[in-house]
Amino acid sequence: MHISGAGCRKTRFCFCVKYATLKVARNQLQKSLYVELKSDPGGDPMLPEFLIPETTIREAGAGVEVSLGDNQGGILILTLGITRTIEQESLDIAIWGSADGTEWGAEPLVSFPQKFYCGTYQNVLDLSDRPDVKYLRAKWQVNRWGKGDSKPLFEFYLFVKELQHEILAMGA
Repeated sequence: MHISGAGCRKTRFCFCVKYATLKVARNQLQKSLYVELKSDPGGDPMLPEFLIPETTIREAGAGVEVSLGDNQGGILILTLGITRTIEQESLDIAIWGSADGTEWGAEPLVSFPQKFYCGTYQNVLDLSDRPDVKYLRAKWQVNRWGKGDSKPLFEFYLFVKELQHEILAMGA
């Protein structure tokens, strides 16, 4: 939602409206995640899962490894939510796969296009031709240019979910 008026050029008000909308969406996502995880006691971890829970970053890094459980070899939807950013900076996020949780290969399985702004973005990860991948991990790079503090600042989360859940929801 963008409310424009005289002199509205990504003002604090516009940022707060977008941020509040993203917070509501994230909270709804977390509630549905809790219900789905709670309904599968024991056994292998099941998706949906946060690859990166909402976090604030100022430098490059990597998330923890997440087991695919029964979703090994499936088609997944990755949802990236950027809830806070400053001007003149970029975020690059790549998803890496591993068969054993230690070797992550030479190239990522999929990458998001470079991001600069708050928003919610999705990407599909098709593992049907990579049945050996048992674990996923997200890695990110940040860059800042221009005037002011040279340290980037992003607040974001990354969520992974099986595609079938999305298709079933659309058919209901």
